[in-house]
Formats: sequence, C-alpha cells, structure tokens
Amino acid sequence: MNRDRWRAVMRLRCVALTVLSVSALVSASCASTSVNRILADPSRYRDREVRVSGSVVDSYSFANRGAYRIGDESGRIWVVSDRGVPRKGARVTVRGTIREGFNLGSLGDRINLPAVGSGLVLMESSHKARN
Repeated sequence: MNRDRWRAVMRLRCVALTVLSVSALVSASCASTSVNRILADPSRYRDREVRVSGSVVDSYSFANRGAYRIGDESGRIWVVSDRGVPRKGARVTVRGTIREGFNLGSLGDRINLPAVGSGLVLMESSHKARN
C-alpha cells in the first residue's frame, strides 16, 4: 500500500472513531436514570444533573410552583418545580439536580404537602409531559 493511501485510511479511521465516541457520549447523556439507582446511592448523584422518566403519582401546585412525585418501576422520588407541575397520572421525563435535605421554605407554609421522607428531591430544570 502506498503512503498516500495509508494516510487516507488512517484519517478515515480517526474520523470514524471520533464519530463513535461522540455518539456514545450523547446517548449516555440522554439516558434516563432509574429512581432506584438514585435512592440506592444518593451521594453518587448529589448536585448532579440527571434525567428520570416515569408517571406522576402525586401533584401539588401553588402560583405556578409546586412539587410532584414521579414513580417508575423501581421507585418514587419528589420533584420540586418553579415552572408549574404536571397533572397526576401524566407520563413525564424530568431533568434536574439531585439535592438532599431540601427545605420548601415559604412554599411549604402555603401548601400542605405530605412528608418528603428521606429529604432527597430532584430540583427540576425542565420537564416534558405526555399523556
């Protein structure tokens, strides 16, 4: 094989490897995390952005703020939102940051919410609801 052909093959391999690497990173960043994984090892996810999909089990709102609990086949977690909350029964995909020891502050005085339990919540940065 001559030198120019060899260089062309090596460039093609390099481009292919780069495309595969970027594809793997993008698909990994889009993958949902199960609720059970978060609950089982909260320190691993603390202050990190995650994506969780499931059904809305409970939903409480006040003045376009609120909290809702989503569940998947592995467990349930509370989500705190300042963008409005989806209705009970909706299927949602939520992006946000995992926080421990969350305090609802003045919102907790206005809404009679059930106990959060472990204090582990998902602070929503965005959600997409579908029926």
